[in-house]
Amino acid sequence: TEMGIPGAAARPGRSLSRGSRQQSRALSSQLLAVIPDSMRKQEVRTGGEAGQGHGTGSPAEQVKALMDLLAGKGGQGSQAPQTPDKMPDSPLGPHGNDSRIQRHREALLSRAGGSRELSSVSPGLPTLLLVEGLTDLQLREHDFTQVEATRGRWRPARAIALDRLFLPLSRVSIPPRVSITIGMAGMGKTTLVRHFVRLWARGQVSKDFSLVLPLTFRDLNTHEKLCADRLIRSAFPHVGEPSLALAAPSRVLLILDGLDECKTPLDFSNTVACTDPRREIQVDHLITNIIRGNLFPEVSVWITSRPSAAGQIPGGLVDRMTEIRGFNEEEIRLCLEQMFPEDQTVSGWVLSQVRADRALYLMCTVPAFCRLVGSALGYLCRNRPGPRDAELWPPRTLCELYSWYLRMALSGEGQEKGKASPRIEQVAHGGRKMVGTLGRLAFHGLVKKKYVFYEQDMKALGVDLALLQGAPCSCFLQREETLASSAAYCFTHLSLQEFVAAVYYYGASKKAIFDLFTESGVSWPRLGFLTHFRSAAQRAMQAEDGRLDVFLRFLSGLLSPRVNALLASSLLAPGEHQGYRAQVAELLQGCLRPDAVVCARAVNILHCLHELQHTELAHSVQEAMESGALAGLTGPLHRAALAYLLQVSDACAQEANPSLCLSQGVLQSLLPQLLYCQSLRLDANQFQDPVMDLLGSVLSGKDCRIQKISLAENQISNKGAKALARSLLVNRSLTSLDLRSNSIGPQGAKALADALKINRTLTSLSLQSNTIREDGAGSMAEALVSNLTLSVLHLQKNTIGPVGAQRMADALKQNRNLKELMLSSNSIGDGGTKALAEALKVNQGLENLDLQSNSISDAGVAALMGALCTNRTLLSLNLRENSISPEGARALAHALCTNSTLENLDLTANLLHDQGAQAIAVAVGENRALTSLHLQWNFIQAGAAKALGQALQLNRSLTSLDLQENVIGDEGASAVASALKANTALTALYLQVASIGAPGAQALGEALAVNRTLEILDLRGNSIGVAGAKALASALKVNSSLRRLNLQENSLGMDGAICIATALSGNHQLQHINLQGNHIGESGARMISEAIKTNAPTCTVEM
Repeated sequence: TEMGIPGAAARPGRSLSRGSRQQSRALSSQLLAVIPDSMRKQEVRTGGEAGQGHGTGSPAEQVKALMDLLAGKGGQGSQAPQTPDKMPDSPLGPHGNDSRIQRHREALLSRAGGSRELSSVSPGLPTLLLVEGLTDLQLREHDFTQVEATRGRWRPARAIALDRLFLPLSRVSIPPRVSITIGMAGMGKTTLVRHFVRLWARGQVSKDFSLVLPLTFRDLNTHEKLCADRLIRSAFPHVGEPSLALAAPSRVLLILDGLDECKTPLDFSNTVACTDPRREIQVDHLITNIIRGNLFPEVSVWITSRPSAAGQIPGGLVDRMTEIRGFNEEEIRLCLEQMFPEDQTVSGWVLSQVRADRALYLMCTVPAFCRLVGSALGYLCRNRPGPRDAELWPPRTLCELYSWYLRMALSGEGQEKGKASPRIEQVAHGGRKMVGTLGRLAFHGLVKKKYVFYEQDMKALGVDLALLQGAPCSCFLQREETLASSAAYCFTHLSLQEFVAAVYYYGASKKAIFDLFTESGVSWPRLGFLTHFRSAAQRAMQAEDGRLDVFLRFLSGLLSPRVNALLASSLLAPGEHQGYRAQVAELLQGCLRPDAVVCARAVNILHCLHELQHTELAHSVQEAMESGALAGLTGPLHRAALAYLLQVSDACAQEANPSLCLSQGVLQSLLPQLLYCQSLRLDANQFQDPVMDLLGSVLSGKDCRIQKISLAENQISNKGAKALARSLLVNRSLTSLDLRSNSIGPQGAKALADALKINRTLTSLSLQSNTIREDGAGSMAEALVSNLTLSVLHLQKNTIGPVGAQRMADALKQNRNLKELMLSSNSIGDGGTKALAEALKVNQGLENLDLQSNSISDAGVAALMGALCTNRTLLSLNLRENSISPEGARALAHALCTNSTLENLDLTANLLHDQGAQAIAVAVGENRALTSLHLQWNFIQAGAAKALGQALQLNRSLTSLDLQENVIGDEGASAVASALKANTALTALYLQVASIGAPGAQALGEALAVNRTLEILDLRGNSIGVAGAKALASALKVNSSLRRLNLQENSLGMDGAICIATALSGNHQLQHINLQGNHIGESGARMISEAIKTNAPTCTVEM
């Protein structure tokens, strides 16, 4: 048998002797276990190639290596193996190694100490989130689009601390070899890396790494070819022989910062494998081989990148992906405050401007953009515009903000301290020259996807390096020394490169006779600015990665009147925008193709129109959406505007509600934009099953951020429900699904129930009025046994019957997560109620149970009340519209005397009569938990009202009592009023249509003069008359607690209404009063309205 020695390429095919094979069979597993470490130590002594078979190969191959080791081969003669720490001459011995690592740490600290980024304003370290991969949005869209589409909301993910970034996530997992940290431009990736390196060099984090080797792609770009050994040796001369250092037993971390700045895209499919660290290969091939593990396989690799560039690395090679979270509201505030520590007025004004502009606030979640905004607005605040410029602030668009930033740079305020400010006469000329130079660099870089520039790039574009040393340039361009002792330049933020590129293109397009996007120099037959603008718009629409989106926004913004006024003295000719603005608006709208999906490029056109200050289209669609008239606006322009509003409208931020207006075609065109709506209401759109297939594809997307979706009152059958159910198997964002008033039936319910057995995010599901019947209820019950997340389930009006209720009850005996179960109008009867009662004796999770309109009689109530005597979790019980008689009421009363948790009990529209209500009243006097009691329409008379009055004098928990539509009369009202003089808990009392006249109102007035807690009093539909009104008016002059008073339909007449109105002069707490239906007349209504406006301007009156 022939076996090769791992790492010994010069001796392939060498066979083991027979004796050696016998030796190999005799070796114990314990000896095999130490082989990899011995091999590592051998390689350290002999300087063998790093990465060749560390701990790999078959047992026979490992044995062969050990045989050579024991035989004294490999450059050490017959000496016994020695570990490095016992070799005084070893470069990695205790003294040599320690001193080299110490020098390496000092070198890293020296290199990072002067970092401009580390000294910049930052409230704290970015938070890292563990993510499972890149979304389509991250791979395909511009950074600005990502923030706008998601409204700055970050994916739900587990946070990970910086000091645990390279540690196992659990006891059974292993440390990651290849880690990637993604973040959009300006998020702080390089700052994070430099901070980590400083902490490691000081011994504060990742102490298990003996070496940390930070490299940037800005450094790597300076080489065409490189070998792995020379890369480490030249970048880190203090670490000694790279092959020795990287093959050491302890861990080594190689950092590759800024993959998005690599000059050559990584191509993992066409890169030749290289395992020789001394072989020179192209830099991009070198990186791919390091990531694959062909080179330095035991070295941990940490890569940082913008998301789109990170997609170059196959997911199978990435062990851990993290994302830098942007600023939250508190961090935005801290960042802006720290920018102006000596002037709180400036920081306060800047913060107020940021908060007032929703779009600006969202972009400030990006730290670098937040600092840029702070600089521009701070300059604006300190240099208040004169009368001529007063109307130009505060900035309303992105282009206006960057124009103020440009004015700041040209004024010299943004320059570093110690540099002289330019003279006024130099500003205009110098500004044009600087922007022309920087703009040419920025534009050609943008076209070629180049974001880092070197001296050879500058020379190729004719850039005067001396000009880059000027103070204004420092606000746009930053210079860094690379390890190759050459300078690298990059714009301080990607958006600044896009802005300056747009300014350059704007100026150059007015005189260029060839396509500025190509280098061919071919003249066009038709010249002029509009031709060049059309070219830019077309290229932006065709760019699948959206890299020209913001460039086109800035280019459009330069044609707005306000920007023209801002830059007229330095860069733009006054009024030159007027000849192009209308034509550009028409040109932009012409880019929106009919019958096409509204993609991010189309939405960007609306952003361009906003920058152009051509907002008529967006305003018309917003007005139609607010008035419910969207159905008639279905053209491509209106669809794009609607998609735009879904992103930027404050109303759509909480809930996008295009109900009653969307056709299937319109919905289909909007699908890519609906992905990012947090809450989506699509009620009453007559959607059928094919639309559910479309929505299912949206909900199945890994980019989906929809948390709540309502599809009530459509035409969805079981097929549509099945499509939604399939999406629930993979969706990880949806928490609430409302399918009220459709026709999904038992099969649709079963499909959704099967999905719930797997889904772990949905917490609320409404299937009200869907004819799911007992079979559908059984399917849902089966799902509840295993589902651990659903907390709200609405099954009203589904005729599940006693059998369905029994199945739900069986599930409740095992389920501990469901909090709310709505079963009203299901004909469950006493049989179903008894089953649920048995479940409540066991279940300790359910808090809200709705059994309205279920033909429940005293027998069913008795069973429920028996359960309530032991249940300690149910908070709300709805028994409206059943058949509970005085006998059932006595069972209720007994339970209320025992139960200490039930807070809300609704007995509306039963058959309690005085006898039953009196029994409940006695229990209320003893109960200390009930806060709301509904006894409406129960044939209650004065006797029960008196009993309730007595109970209220004892009770200290009840806050709401509903006695409406019971004939309690003046006697009953007086009894309740008497209780109000002593009661300090009740805040709401409902006495509508209770046969109360003037005497009852007078008694209530006397109580209100004393009571200090009642906030709502409803006396609608009684006959208190003028006398009652006067009594209540007298009370209002002294009462300070009442907020709402309903005196609708009480025969007040003009005199009674005037009494109430004039009484309000001494009451400034009343917020709402209803005087409708009191025969006041139009003239009387005007007079009373004026009186109320004068006496109580904050009070709303209905007449």
